[in-house]
Amino acid sequence: MVGVKPVPIGALTVGGGNPLAFIAGPCVIESAAHALDLALEIRAIARRCGVPVIFKASYDKANRTSRHSFRGPGLNEGLQILADIKSKTGLPILTDIHEPSQAAAAAAVADVVQIPAFLSRQTDLLVAAARTGKAVNVKKGQFLAPRDIKHVVDKITAEGNESVLVTERGVSFGYNDLVVDMRAFPILREFGYPVVFDVTHSLQLPGAGDGVSAGLAEYIEPLAAAGVAAGVDAVFLEVHEDPARARSDAASALRLDRLEALIGRLTRIDESARGRPAPPRRSGARDEGQP
Repeated sequence: MVGVKPVPIGALTVGGGNPLAFIAGPCVIESAAHALDLALEIRAIARRCGVPVIFKASYDKANRTSRHSFRGPGLNEGLQILADIKSKTGLPILTDIHEPSQAAAAAAVADVVQIPAFLSRQTDLLVAAARTGKAVNVKKGQFLAPRDIKHVVDKITAEGNESVLVTERGVSFGYNDLVVDMRAFPILREFGYPVVFDVTHSLQLPGAGDGVSAGLAEYIEPLAAAGVAAGVDAVFLEVHEDPARARSDAASALRLDRLEALIGRLTRIDESARGRPAPPRRSGARDEGQP
């Protein structure tokens, strides 16, 4: 497995031979209380499993299929909610930006500034994210081949920011469908930066739900297992306690009560692939601080 440079994110490090990390949370902030409750549950699960975790949520979903779809609380309120979660849980925070003007404000709260897949070639957005000095997670566009990501990464590193994560989230396959090419993971790792597998977004059926994206959440576990076996540094999962009621990406989110078992399975696969012992589970560990 090709080695990649370590990227520090809060109290944890992704890549560089460090344990498999997890990025988890709801697609969008539905309310302050809901986001905090999910963050606390995810933190507790991560502590029991002994894995590093980053909490993710969007303050605005600018790329919804329908103009009538819920977008979130917006930049100012959303960042206040994320700052409160960070303060109360100690978890690193990831959130996405859609315009260069949002980069500095988001970076004041977030440990990872994320570039959405459809915006992954927008030079001004990439440069603004890079100039914050925070880690930048760029999602490979559904229209890009794995080796095309080199030019995207170059736009970030040219600004002196080497804290880059590259995320695979499927490639367009005909109408209303995505596929994941397992060759993409070793190809992406050749560029020397940590690779993330966005499992749940890879199972979207874009626009197939008459005004919303449909999805195939029943395949989250086998797809995640295959991706980890192929070699990644982190797994990205959208999680909700009741996906049917989620206000965004309901059809492709993982049920919260399935997260712990999935983390355990993926950790075992990762350790087997890398040839090292699995981290011990922390049964009964106190739910405090970062795992």
